[in-house]
Amino acid sequence: MNRRAIPAAARESTWTAADGHRIRRIDWPGAAEAPRGSILFLPGRGDFYEKYLETLDQWHDAGWRVTASDWRGQAGSGRLGKDAVTGHIKDFGIWIDDLALLWERWVAETPGPHVLAAHSMGGHLVLRALVAKRVRPDAVILSAPMTGVNGPPLPLAMLHGVARAMCKVGDPARQAWKWSEKPGVLPDNRDKLLTHDADRYADEQWWRDHRPELVMGPASWRWVERAYASWIVLEAPGALESVDVPVLIISTAADKLVSHPANVRAAARLPKGELIVLGDEAYHEVLREVDAVRDPLMGAIASFLDRVKAQKAPVHRAKA
Repeated sequence: MNRRAIPAAARESTWTAADGHRIRRIDWPGAAEAPRGSILFLPGRGDFYEKYLETLDQWHDAGWRVTASDWRGQAGSGRLGKDAVTGHIKDFGIWIDDLALLWERWVAETPGPHVLAAHSMGGHLVLRALVAKRVRPDAVILSAPMTGVNGPPLPLAMLHGVARAMCKVGDPARQAWKWSEKPGVLPDNRDKLLTHDADRYADEQWWRDHRPELVMGPASWRWVERAYASWIVLEAPGALESVDVPVLIISTAADKLVSHPANVRAAARLPKGELIVLGDEAYHEVLREVDAVRDPLMGAIASFLDRVKAQKAPVHRAKA
């Protein structure tokens, strides 16, 4: 499919959060006459759903009804900081509230089984919502979820303390790290963090050029502080152990952004957790990797979805 065009079968619109904030979404009806079920996808930090059109359209072609949504304050859904490029949030609970409301409405309007899929920060927020019992999907797919960062090997409490101090000594909405010298232009060598596929990587800049509202740079120090606080919630004893739905985690040992060891631990803590481990062949954006990596991965996801569908199929009892 053309990764640089909205598919003809998809429809872009907005939905309204509880406080009136308008958030973008995109919907595919499902190619099958009777949809196999429904998938809701949430992207990562600084991300936008246009980058995942290929995957979303592939699920649509397989018969699933598909929806993707921005997070408020990202992509085409406004900003929460003091400029147009910094990723800022006062608390991750705002995003969890948004997800819970979208989930409630979306489940009411779509056929089951209902699958929740997310990438990176989106995966972290989905896990938070699962732990808090704010969503109840039939299954979950997490692409390189942000269960931890690939950063300094320091205790989580210490990292959180440093971030809290940085919020106190300066404006919490200021950028936490350096960006490109040219606003809107992706930093050099960033592709080495995300994907081996040069064409798929170039899709991101194409969408940024054609939809400038999608451009986002570093996160704020408040985002960093709130991220550490949120990880502390997930690390609490019994938190992930309380999630009783099937969760498929895809993680790569070559990830330089999120913590692969943390993802492995998370999968082991989840009662119905499953783990697909990739190596040097895959960077962080596993769903946007080269075909030799992506095609088998999409096949494995399809098998997981087949099992979800089979488990939710109605039981037909023979007449006596």
